[in-house]
Amino acid sequence: MKNVLLIILLVMVWSCNNDDDAAPDPIFCTEEARPGIQVTVKDVADDSFLTEEVTVTVTDREYKETLQNFTSNTFFGAYEREGTYTVMVTKKGYTTFTSDPVVVESDICHVITQVVEVLLEKE
Repeated sequence: MKNVLLIILLVMVWSCNNDDDAAPDPIFCTEEARPGIQVTVKDVADDSFLTEEVTVTVTDREYKETLQNFTSNTFFGAYEREGTYTVMVTKKGYTTFTSDPVVVESDICHVITQVVEVLLEKE
């Protein structure tokens, strides 16, 4: 009888300390929108940044967006949007660049930004 009571007591202690039934820790997400894709464009010959008259477009099936240049050297877009994108970069006097598929996934809060560096070559 003592062994049975000891086993019951051990099972009760173990089940009270088992974290599998505990509520998960809260997750705090920030409120800003994050870009799915971030693109920098450079001249392949001298590694200088190109932004003037550069058009960066991303497509994911029927979805199409022209990325915006909010900073001096970087284009951003596909905010909080998962997908498989093709990045196209055009600039007069340069060969058009088309990327391989760029996959944007997300975690529990936001998309995980994919950084793409494009090197353009003069025609």
